[in-house]
Parts: sequence; C-alpha cells; structure tokens
Amino acid sequence: MGIAKLFTSGGVVIWPLLAASILVVTLILERSWFWWQISQHQERIVNAFLVDYAQHPKAAIQELKQKQSLPMVRIFLAALSLERATPDEFQLALESAVQAEIPMLKRFSTIFETVVGLAPLLGLLGTILGLIQSLSSLQIGDVGTARASGVTAGIGEALVSTAIGLVVAMVTLLFANLFQGLYRRQRAAIADYGGRIEIAYRRYYRQFIHRQGR
Repeated sequence: MGIAKLFTSGGVVIWPLLAASILVVTLILERSWFWWQISQHQERIVNAFLVDYAQHPKAAIQELKQKQSLPMVRIFLAALSLERATPDEFQLALESAVQAEIPMLKRFSTIFETVVGLAPLLGLLGTILGLIQSLSSLQIGDVGTARASGVTAGIGEALVSTAIGLVVAMVTLLFANLFQGLYRRQRAAIADYGGRIEIAYRRYYRQFIHRQGR
C-alpha cells in the first residue's frame, strides 16, 4: 500500500495522527540530545568541580558558570549564589534548586503520556468511521455480490487507522519509558552530588569561620 493510498484509507483521523507523529519525533530528538549531553559531560564536569572547590572555591565557581547547560551545574550555582550562607541555609537552597530543576528533567512527559493514550483512540475512531461508511452502502441483497467484496476491502482499509494509531502509541511509549528511566537515574545522581557538595561546603564554611575568628 502506497503512502497516498495509506492516507486515503485511514480517513480524516490520519491527519491528527500525522501531526502527533511529527510532534513526538521532534520532542524525542530534543530529549535525546538533552540526555546525551548529560551523559557525556555532567559526571566529568561535576567531579572536576568538587575537586577544585576544595582547593580554590571562587575560581572553581567561576569555571562552573561556563557550563550552565547542565542541570547539576545549575543546581550547584543556585545554592552557591548565597553569600555567607550557613550550612543549613545552603542545604535549603540546594533542595529548592533541585525542585526547580525537576520540571526541566521531566519536560514533555505529559505530552508523551497524552499521545500514548490518545493515538490508539484516534485510530479506533478512524476504523469505526470507515466501517460505518463501508457498511452504509451494503444492502441485504448484496451479500455474495461484487459490491459485498468491495465492502470487505473497505473494511480492511478502515483498519489502517487503528494500526497507525497503535504504532504511534507504541513508539511514543518506548521512548517515554526510556526517558523516565534516565530521569530516575538523574535523580539518584543529584542526590549523590548534592550530598558531596554539602560536605564540601561545610568544610569551606568551617575554614571561613576559622579565618574570621583569628
């Protein structure tokens, strides 16, 4: 079945399914690039920062400001932007920064869930409309005639929209689950890095208080 025939057979619901497919592919590419950037750069940059911060805090922060495309970097900078914060204040700022970053990590998840639920229903609607159109022209006396054969072929074509809707939903679900898994891994990494930066800041704060007390 050719592309033109496919769209003709699927009926009117093919167009919203096509729009959903284009949208999903675009968002999948954006999310894939986002998570690829994190996997390639974040661990190295954060580990290097934690080492440098223990020795030269101000220089390390200035260097970190050049890498603000990464979520963990933005979280660190948001907490470190507080001047002379106590360890408790720093912890609260860090937790607030994490909560502010979560929407970016879960970006487009609602759209993916909507497409997964809506695409099969659109496909089913297209099939029902196709069946109604095919069966409306069939009369009792047409059974076994050429017209009945045409109706049977029309019923087969009407099922195309259901198949397309299921394909769109399955592909979307596959990537949505993949991104959800990456999100859970990132939350674990944030908890790990967050604990390490808190320890580093407490040491820095003790040194600062010690110098002030001299």
